[in-house]
Amino acid sequence: MEKANIESSKHGHVMTGGSGTQSYAKNSSFQRDVADATKLLIQNAVSEQLNPRNFPGLETFYVADLGCSVGPNTFIAVQNIIDAVKLKYQSSNDKIPEFQVLFNDHTQNDFNTLFKSLPLNREYYASGVPGSFHSNLFPRASLHFVHTSYSLQWLSCVPKEVITKNKGRIYHFGAGEEVTKAYARQHATDFANFLQARAHEIVPGGLMVIVLPSRPNGVSHSRVSFNILNGIFSSTFVDLAKKGMIDEEKVDTFNLPIYPTSPQELEATIKQNGCFSIEKIESLPKITTADVPHVVSLGTRAITEGLIKEHFGEEILDVLFEHFTNKLVESLKDVESGLAVNLFLLLKRKDEDNTTV
Repeated sequence: MEKANIESSKHGHVMTGGSGTQSYAKNSSFQRDVADATKLLIQNAVSEQLNPRNFPGLETFYVADLGCSVGPNTFIAVQNIIDAVKLKYQSSNDKIPEFQVLFNDHTQNDFNTLFKSLPLNREYYASGVPGSFHSNLFPRASLHFVHTSYSLQWLSCVPKEVITKNKGRIYHFGAGEEVTKAYARQHATDFANFLQARAHEIVPGGLMVIVLPSRPNGVSHSRVSFNILNGIFSSTFVDLAKKGMIDEEKVDTFNLPIYPTSPQELEATIKQNGCFSIEKIESLPKITTADVPHVVSLGTRAITEGLIKEHFGEEILDVLFEHFTNKLVESLKDVESGLAVNLFLLLKRKDEDNTTV
């Protein structure tokens, strides 16, 4: 059972596909608000940091959105990038290139729904690239702009030592220091692999925007809204196990592969990689969309349903999320009182000698 739990995470986790009432496409308004909040930041990033002279004679500008899911949020982010790049080329009197957008997610992602919902008036060519972004996905020096939002908090796998040391929980919230450190180490390893792959793929002078839930430097995990919410979610499983509705052993071997890192942790890994300069790192304004219990519950279901179904079976889902919704009615104020931090990180690829372009 332990082995199956670890290996299933390695296969990659995707959001609930389709366009039904419980799909990610219909229950990701919070992530959409995050995408909207980055629009001006992306425009400023391109205006200040992207230099068309670094790409002489460029015919096609390549944009990759990593962890794209099924839309529509990925289309909002991509359009923000393209609008900013077009404006930059116009202002510098350079010929505007064509745009190729590469939508990436795990192989199990619902790419059919993604491509069925592509904007009809889009100004770019579109293609899908299945696979884990923790490894190489594209040819060397082929990308000019990489974007990823609300994806890098996901780990490539649950740390092995967590399986036997996190009984009665499905998350590191409220666990001992050893469990939390195991999550932190796994995130650092995954982020290092992510950066190594992007260093191979992004052209010198190319940009990368990373948006993810974060924890302020020096702040305890117990004070972060993201962790408090997952702590309530964890207690939902424990409640059902106490009632005999799900197997306690299955709860003990189920762990969410998520870790909200801090800016300090991110910066340490970026500096160790050495191929990128940090051009901007700042917190987004607080997003207040997710303040209704059933909306939060539906959003959580759209994100985690695949993992839960694989481990517990489909029959648990309705009861589990009904109970979670009821707990949120009583406890959502605890989530709202925590620190809600969404981090915007802008990196620029250095040249082959790792000198800032």
